[in-house]
Amino acid sequence: MILVSLLLGLVVLLLIVMAVGPLESLGWWSDKGAEKAEATVERLRAEHATLEAPPYQHYVVYLSGIGAIDGHSRPAEEEPLVAAMEAIPDTCVVSDVFPYSVNNRGLTAQRPMAGLWKAIEKARVKNPEALVAMLVNLRNAVQLFVCSDRRYGPTYNIGTAQQILDGLLRQGYRLGSGVPVTLVGWSGGAQISLGAAWYLGLAKIPLRLISIGGMMSDDYGLDRVEHVDHLRGTKDPFEKLGWIMFAGRWPIAVGSPWSRAVKEGRITVIDLGPMQHNAKEHYFDPNTFAPDGRSYAQVTSDAVVALLTGQEVKVVPT
Repeated sequence: MILVSLLLGLVVLLLIVMAVGPLESLGWWSDKGAEKAEATVERLRAEHATLEAPPYQHYVVYLSGIGAIDGHSRPAEEEPLVAAMEAIPDTCVVSDVFPYSVNNRGLTAQRPMAGLWKAIEKARVKNPEALVAMLVNLRNAVQLFVCSDRRYGPTYNIGTAQQILDGLLRQGYRLGSGVPVTLVGWSGGAQISLGAAWYLGLAKIPLRLISIGGMMSDDYGLDRVEHVDHLRGTKDPFEKLGWIMFAGRWPIAVGSPWSRAVKEGRITVIDLGPMQHNAKEHYFDPNTFAPDGRSYAQVTSDAVVALLTGQEVKVVPT
């Protein structure tokens, strides 16, 4: 009886979270978002003539997975990847954008439920596998689906595009410079990257996407990305859901943005090896080792760095 009550409570909680999911971006839009979005679009569409080159030859924007709390607090397992990208010469890594908030406001910021998220964050620090931490994943996963929704997505995506643009400009990026920008999205961060790419592409920024186990839709942002490298584990069930849940990725959807990108050779799928999405033997697992002696975390990090530096990706034999 207790188990039934718990399951019923979880279902009710899920329905509530899904129902209120779009409200944050819609509330932002009705407050100041529409005005800010118009200014952002005008800035992106404007003709930009720059005589001064940015301080870096390549910019990388890292968008974390659905386990992130804010732009500065993500699961510790991701930190070695961020450090490896930051070590690439002449490359600037922007990693302080929170992909699951339209205005870059972390869950522990000034929110009605900030106290709950702070408590969950403390519990997760003590035990990264704590069941209560799944509430963060649930909340952020809903924002992923808001991003991919044709009705609410545009409102959400202009907000995240604005936050990404601000992050780039803070690091000296100059619109019109032609300096390439690579969006690296882990899990839900890949879909958020695609949504933002539709607007960032207005400025003719050379954009690429590296997806790590991303659950992506047939987002129109694909039309403004030069190339997508999709890294996946062969045992990742959530990555496979993307191929099932989003009809625009089905082979019969011949006119979808995804099908166009595939036809034009702008999507490369790379099987890293027998990796799971989370739990054990996942992309960032430091304790599971490939036959060549590298940990799965190192395999993932090496693959991303290889793609960023134009080298061949070394995968794990299956």
